[in-house]
This record gives sequence, structure tokens and C-alpha cells, in this order.
Amino acid sequence: MSRILVLVLLCLTPLLAQAQTLLVVGDSISAGYGLARIDQGWVSLLQRALQPRDIVVVNASISGDTTAGGLARIDELLQRVHPRWVLIELGGNDGLRGLTPAQMADNLTAMIGKARQAGAEVLLLGMRIPPNYGKRYAEMFQRVYGEVAGRQRVALVPFLLEGVGGHDSLMQADGIHPNAEAQPLLLEQVMTSLEPLLQATAAVPAGRRD
Repeated sequence: MSRILVLVLLCLTPLLAQAQTLLVVGDSISAGYGLARIDQGWVSLLQRALQPRDIVVVNASISGDTTAGGLARIDELLQRVHPRWVLIELGGNDGLRGLTPAQMADNLTAMIGKARQAGAEVLLLGMRIPPNYGKRYAEMFQRVYGEVAGRQRVALVPFLLEGVGGHDSLMQADGIHPNAEAQPLLLEQVMTSLEPLLQATAAVPAGRRD
């Protein structure tokens, strides 16, 4: 369902090119995996929240995607959507597959650079992995987001699932994906860091980031 939604939205290129658009590049957490309806997901809730501001949210999230996958497709997304803001929510699957934090950092850095070259402001959404992957690896993984955000000077949500992860009442049976009740909490996490970006760029013409 999420893939179909992305394709439909990307076909609206002339409309999106004239509107203020916000692009979400993520994995299953942003694609609404396991939810009864896609409109229950935090990205759909974000669209509703931003609709009064005439901001179109394009959800280009794919379940199972990695930072390498996001990097491979971001050029086309930027060309089609012309976003003013880009939210990057990737890395969780890198961690679950035991991929190197250094490569994850390189991929995230490259995505941020491409988004900036396209004139977009970036918000990086951080994740964590379960401690059973090893304390050292889990700590290295978690540090990636803060280090990348610091070096690239982009806004950061340190942990998107703060207050949600580890709480059975807010998680699906797999213990990985948040349930419908958790989605408004994810939206709150995002809006705390996104709102300053929206306000800072509200009066700046698209394409200018002086």
C-alpha cells in the first residue's frame, strides 16, 4: 500500500513542484508497517497537521530499506518532488543486519549532502537497536546519528521511538514496530525538532539557504 501511495504522489510532479513539499525517506517505521490503515501512521498524521500550512508531505518510505537503499534512490526523489524539507528515517535495518556503523554514517552523510544541494533543509531521525546485538555495537550504532548531525549541522531527533520502544502497550507483537496508539507520540517527537525548521524557512524563498 505504501509503495502505491508513493507512486501516485510522485506522478503529481507539476503540482508538487509549485507547492511547499516535505519528503520523508524512511523504512517500515515511517511506511506504517503492520498498521490496519496507512492513514494511522505518523507520516499521515504529519500531513494532516501541516495541511493548513499548504505543505504537501510525500512519504517515500519502504519497509526493509537501509541507508544504502535510501542513498540509491534519493536523487530521483529529489528531482521529482523538489522538497523544501527532507526527513531521513533510516538505519534501523542496517543495525538489525549488523552492517557497519561507519558505512551507515557515510550513507546518511551522502544523503544529507544531496538534499542540501537540492536546496532542502534536513531533519535526521535517530534510531536504536536492541541490546542483544551487543553493548559495544549498540553504542556505536546510536552514536552515528549524533555524530553525523553534528558534523553536518542538521537538526536531529535523537531517538524517534523515545517513550515508545520497550513499552508493550505501544508496540506490535514483534517488539520492533510501534502500533497505532504510538503513532501520535512519534509525531510529537518529530514536530519538536521539525517546527523550528518550518518557522526558520517560512519566509525564505525556495532554493535559497543563505
